[in-house]
Amino acid sequence: MAHLRSRRRLALAVPVVLSLTASLGFLPAAASAAPATPTAAAEQAADAPVLAYVVNTRTDHRTIAKVKRAIAAADGEIVIAYEKIGVIVVRSANGDFAKTLRKVPGVQSAGATRTAPLTPAGTTDAGSAEYLTAADAAKLKAASAKTPGSEPLEADQWDLRAIGADKAAKINPGSRNVTVAVIDTGVDDTHPDLAPNFSKSQSANCFGGAPDTTPGAWRPYTADDYHGTHVAGEIAAARNGVGVAGVAPGVKVSAINVTDPANGLFYAEAVVCAFVFAADRGVEITNNSYYVDPWMYNCMDDPDQRAIVDAVNRAQLYAQRKGTLHFASAGNSNHDLASDAIDDTSSPNDTTPVPRTIDPSECFDLPTQLPGVVTISATGSENLKSYYSSYGKGVVDVAAPGGDGRYQTPDTPSKNGRILSTMPNGEYAWLQGTSMASPHAAGVAALLKSKHPWLPPAALQALLKAQANNPGCPASYDQDGDGTQDATCEGGRQVNGFYGHGIVDALRAVK
Repeated sequence: MAHLRSRRRLALAVPVVLSLTASLGFLPAAASAAPATPTAAAEQAADAPVLAYVVNTRTDHRTIAKVKRAIAAADGEIVIAYEKIGVIVVRSANGDFAKTLRKVPGVQSAGATRTAPLTPAGTTDAGSAEYLTAADAAKLKAASAKTPGSEPLEADQWDLRAIGADKAAKINPGSRNVTVAVIDTGVDDTHPDLAPNFSKSQSANCFGGAPDTTPGAWRPYTADDYHGTHVAGEIAAARNGVGVAGVAPGVKVSAINVTDPANGLFYAEAVVCAFVFAADRGVEITNNSYYVDPWMYNCMDDPDQRAIVDAVNRAQLYAQRKGTLHFASAGNSNHDLASDAIDDTSSPNDTTPVPRTIDPSECFDLPTQLPGVVTISATGSENLKSYYSSYGKGVVDVAAPGGDGRYQTPDTPSKNGRILSTMPNGEYAWLQGTSMASPHAAGVAALLKSKHPWLPPAALQALLKAQANNPGCPASYDQDGDGTQDATCEGGRQVNGFYGHGIVDALRAVK
């Protein structure tokens, strides 16, 4: 399945992001040339693989109409045109399609969103999770019963107590007027902990680039696609006497499934669709615990990757302008994202990876490194950076509980340092990763939005940072005790590379 943030992830620095805003807002058009007619290569390639493309244009109607004609002339089939942001999703078997479109006046970038051809749907392998057994559940229920008002499994939710979410729920559990959209592998809205807070009208399946709002289309394809359901429970599992509780148990949660059913990957056209759909349906917050495939980093000197950055950025900025704040996980590679170079050995992940060393100031992890997106690192039960979490001064905005089952053991019945949450088919399981940290931060933001409903995204992000608690850089970060520092934290108690502005605080958010 796609490298979800629970498995591997990354991010970037504010000055670079600001320069990215300028460069992507006005990407130069390709050299002027007349629209091309169908090429000989296209005519000879009747059996050529079909790829998906994004074509990014100026947004005036005349330009878009001209580009649509050029797409048809280059043997492209339009899936959907997001004319408000100038992004057109296309499928084509013409190997020269992108090259041809880049020469069309008004086209600012164009490129393939994948390196593998579109394939029929199949099953995915999401990896492993530690499911809650009947014996585990009985032990947790007995322990939880000792605390009046607790959910049956809450005794094992050290993460809620770490950020004061258990106490916050007694003051303000969040407003029904706030929705957090989980852009992910789908959400099982029939789960008893999620059904009370689920918003069907703000849910869809965006695979392919166009929203499908058919009832249930937003659900996971299989039980193995559990990632989005787990994330949704961390945000808004209801306090209803069943299972676990979310950070903001009174807000609504929706699902936008963006995964390819054939391989579980998150392609750009689906993510573009998700951001636009969320904005148009009035979603206040999105959670993004993934990166846009097939490139862990999209480098601006590659025309295909540049087009992916352009398209996704246009969509997320459109959503921000309509009042939506985005949260994204920092990554699970224990990389210093403020460094000068990072080794990327996994891209592209839909065909054969070609190892490369990238400059994170010119190659971007999406959507984490885009302007205005809140980047989250992970902490464990001792409020230390999780051993796997990527970090970086000027990159990470805030930190939140993501779990650390290796070095940080909580004082809970299970002694499990990971995060317990909802799973498809009414089940529960422990997972860890920055995938789990991001929804905790999104949940706290939802509480802030509930209290301050008129705050725009930038102000909401600023308030979240102001209310975070920063433990400062640890004196030592030798987690495995081998005498070598496992990561280097730079900065002070106000802002540093491990925690950004600090660990989010749900209790301060509602007071």
